[in-house]
Amino acid sequence: MKSSSVSVDLEVIQMLNARCQATNDWTPLVNRLFLAFGNVHLLAKSFVSVDQQPCPVDKAQAKQAFDIIQNDLPRDALKRLSGIAQSTLRCGHSMDEHASEQIHAIVILFQCPLFIDPNYTDNLLTELCESIANLSQPHQDLLVQYLIEPTNDDDKDHQALFMHLLDILHQAIHARLSHRSAISDKKVSPYQDSLVINVTKCIAILYRLNEQRHFVDYTSFYNDAINDHLEIKVDIPNYKERKGFSFCDYPFVLNATAKADILKVESVFQMRHELQDAFFRALFAGVNSPYLVLCIRREHIISDTLHQLEQKTIHDLKKQLRVQFVGEEGVDEGGVQKEFFQLIIRDLFDPKYGMFTMNEESRLYWFTPNPSQTGENTAEFKLAGLLLALAVYNSVILDLHLPLALYKKLMGVEVGLEDLKQLDPSLARGLERLLLFEGDVQAEFERSFQVDMETFGHVFTVDLKPMGGEIKLTNENKHEFVDLYAKFILNESIQKEFDAFREGFELLCHDNAINIFRPEEIEQLICGSSDLDFEALEKSTVYDGGWTKDSPIIRHFWEIVHEFSYEEKKKLLFFATGSDRAPIGGLGKLQFVIAKNGADSDRLPTSHTCYNVLLLCEYNSKEKLRERLMTSISNAEGFGMI
Repeated sequence: MKSSSVSVDLEVIQMLNARCQATNDWTPLVNRLFLAFGNVHLLAKSFVSVDQQPCPVDKAQAKQAFDIIQNDLPRDALKRLSGIAQSTLRCGHSMDEHASEQIHAIVILFQCPLFIDPNYTDNLLTELCESIANLSQPHQDLLVQYLIEPTNDDDKDHQALFMHLLDILHQAIHARLSHRSAISDKKVSPYQDSLVINVTKCIAILYRLNEQRHFVDYTSFYNDAINDHLEIKVDIPNYKERKGFSFCDYPFVLNATAKADILKVESVFQMRHELQDAFFRALFAGVNSPYLVLCIRREHIISDTLHQLEQKTIHDLKKQLRVQFVGEEGVDEGGVQKEFFQLIIRDLFDPKYGMFTMNEESRLYWFTPNPSQTGENTAEFKLAGLLLALAVYNSVILDLHLPLALYKKLMGVEVGLEDLKQLDPSLARGLERLLLFEGDVQAEFERSFQVDMETFGHVFTVDLKPMGGEIKLTNENKHEFVDLYAKFILNESIQKEFDAFREGFELLCHDNAINIFRPEEIEQLICGSSDLDFEALEKSTVYDGGWTKDSPIIRHFWEIVHEFSYEEKKKLLFFATGSDRAPIGGLGKLQFVIAKNGADSDRLPTSHTCYNVLLLCEYNSKEKLRERLMTSISNAEGFGMI
């Protein structure tokens, strides 16, 4: 019997279904399906598209056929058909020479909603995903193109089909982990679950395509179930030692909060290691500080910091930071280092210092261009990069107004015109107008491949390419001009400054969990978020000194706070924590404490910013609490550390 005679298509299934309904005997249809689905070669020859382009499988025909099968086939036969397809896929895992047939079979099976519903049968879905994971990358990419190709002109577009496919995979993981949690008292580990692992690998294929086609926002790849079941103490060793499955190898499924937690655990582990090492070295080599201690004069904060950090080894830098201002008492439990970062960031970004320049329209800072490439002040730029790394390592949020382009460059992501739009909107608009101009560019603009830049009062003329002054701007080369101009602003003009900055940053943030972050997430990690959810803060706040959430003064406090304007809430947050922005994960992650500081009094509220503790007297009225609180937060000013 020829293989084509036992494959199936919509016409065959409709004919057999009608015959079975007439006789009330489903054996002919069941046997034909079992035969076709029991062999990957036969299944691949089913539902063949007439034109073979762009997808060789007629997905519309397959969908209609599966509608008939689902509605009319006995449930036990449908279950057996699923099992047969599962065995067929398993047998085809090692058939590299028949990858195209494997791809066709997978496309067909994906057209049956029941077969990809983990609530119906997760065994077939496991085999589907394992088959996909075992394909070569070119074959994986080809398969996804087939799966998201619209079946006809009236079908959903590529983006909608892509989102649907991604949702199927997300739901598969959610259903698997939720089901296993429901039948077990213990939290389910995803690290030994073949379905979770293989579905995650399939999501990786979609992520790779999305990086090229931009169907959905990167946050659409976050998987809530994985983030809820993440075991950091399992994941990090697996990732570092390459001894097992790790979601750090698939970081797109992890949200920024989970990644920040991973980085925090890794940093704390490294600090403890350096602490223990320091104690052992002290036993044999004399006094050795277990901390990275900086003794700083306020009036010389940059020079003192630069000089002292230059003397430190990489092991010193990985210790927990302690800052002491010369001539001042106080043990740094976090509050002093927050103030240190506040002050030094303020000075480094002061326009008078000349390292960074603020764009008046975007209000964002960028390296002061240095077309002469003299390399001056590179030590200060290295210091700025190291300070960013120290802040990340010690979990301090900074008030940095830098464009996303900086974080992209730190992560090795290419930058261009889209990034220039954020940094210098006016220049980007001018370049876009040039691209859209349909007239004679050479006659209208009369420009060459040279640009003028002003730095420290001097105007520099720079070639965008060799002999740029002799190359006229024309309709034919305007795209090249725009590309070179944008890259000159973001790359070439500040190359030595950025290289020094990156060198400082990578002293601490190179071979660690920072690499699992996207540039957007790095920005959140360093700068926090301006989204202040005080409802979440109230729910997570703990109380000390005998107070509870039901104490009258606590009820009054939150009533007052929820009436505050956004700016007043920022001031309160800064007063109590030393930061007016939320950490990654929101204010609910802040570990905020309100503590009793005695009976009714005229004393103002105070705070321990190092511990995120607000101290309140038990004021005898809501009005007095409001007045005392407003007085305190209105006089708590600062710059730099948020």
